[in-house]
Amino acid sequence: MSNKGAISQFIQKYYLHFNAAALVDAAKGYENQLNQGSKMLVSLAGAMSTAELGKIFAEIIRTNKVHIVSCTGANLEEDLMNLVAHSHYKRVPNYRDLTPQEEWDLLEQGLNRVTDTCIPEEEAFRRLQKHIYEIWKDAEDKGERYFPHEFMYKLLLSGVLEQYYEIDIKDSWMYAAAKKNLPIVVPGWEDSTMGNIFASYVIKGELKASTMKSGIEYMAFLADWYQKNSEKGIGFFQIGGGIAGDFPICVVPMLYQDLEQTETPFWSYFCQISDSTTSYGSYSGAVPNEKITWGKLDIDTPKFIVESDATIVAPLIFAYLLDM
Repeated sequence: MSNKGAISQFIQKYYLHFNAAALVDAAKGYENQLNQGSKMLVSLAGAMSTAELGKIFAEIIRTNKVHIVSCTGANLEEDLMNLVAHSHYKRVPNYRDLTPQEEWDLLEQGLNRVTDTCIPEEEAFRRLQKHIYEIWKDAEDKGERYFPHEFMYKLLLSGVLEQYYEIDIKDSWMYAAAKKNLPIVVPGWEDSTMGNIFASYVIKGELKASTMKSGIEYMAFLADWYQKNSEKGIGFFQIGGGIAGDFPICVVPMLYQDLEQTETPFWSYFCQISDSTTSYGSYSGAVPNEKITWGKLDIDTPKFIVESDATIVAPLIFAYLLDM
């Protein structure tokens, strides 16, 4: 424990039982994976970018403690939105008491509420839309096709957004990922705001749908990446539930069963942070052992589930990995 910082020492001393102990066990298991040369996938569900996870997740990326990310389209774009429109976000601590009329008033102010935080989508996209459209159109004119995250990497690395920065760039996990060209898969990107905007250009005939690589191509990309990187194992660290986790974890049974590559190794570590309790038919609430029956995890895969709020748990686990 001596080489660890105050936060790590605190959780090891006081987080001894129940979900607290599961948090520490999961953190140590993640660290063991890295120490044995295994790689790690982190999946981001919900609104973790709006929760400003980037403040610590960017450092996890910079220190090579994550090797591929699966995230929702919302998490992909909301990190950029926070980067360019942070001062326009509005916190609503009394969100539980809002009337339908007060919710409507927020909409009319261009504020979309996520729990206690209102995202200024109109303000953010006033800064983003023109620039991302130019990158989309330029690729199309050249006959090029890219994934959603690759277009955003181009946007970040071009420097055109620097004039709008409202937070320290080191707190943007997307910028840290772009600098490393970190592999990302974004299942269901179409349901994000930027996905909706791209679709609107397609409907208007200003862009072709084929300019944007698809979810099937993301799965094929992930399958190729998994095969090339699984020699010493790949762990799966899932923040929340939903498609960000469901999509990538299926790559193993697809390789094993559908492609009949029976030498494909199972995921070598699994942890899910979720507040979804175990219930009938719930995937997000399923205990990890259920994944054995689907050919995703092995009998002896280290398995952890922390039934708690990811905005509390994930930063503590990341702090442990960073020796904070």
